[in-house]
Amino acid sequence: MESKRQQKFARVIQKDLGELFQREGNNLLPNTMITVTKVRTTPDLGIVRVFLSFFNSPNNEVAINTIKAHTAEIRYNLGKRIKDQVRGVPQLEFFVDDTNEYVDRMDKIFTRIHKDDEPE
Repeated sequence: MESKRQQKFARVIQKDLGELFQREGNNLLPNTMITVTKVRTTPDLGIVRVFLSFFNSPNNEVAINTIKAHTAEIRYNLGKRIKDQVRGVPQLEFFVDDTNEYVDRMDKIFTRIHKDDEPE
């Protein structure tokens, strides 16, 4: 369970990273919309795990690797935005949020089960 401090910090990071990706995301991944879906932080606020969703991306693996390759640049730009709100800029770890894919997969399973249960 995250503390109130961690939750507040995560909201600040999520908001600022979202705005950063909205403005600068097209430079990293052309024609791809990057959404920050979830942010989790360690108790010492030193490491932030950022879960991203990519819309209109042909390959999520390539997209996340591109983001990871630019982590230092993203962290620097984030630091410029949050410098007055936090003591230190946390290390960033990026992950693909596959929640939508999981939901789609479960919907297909439930649809198949529903079709199998229908009387003929």
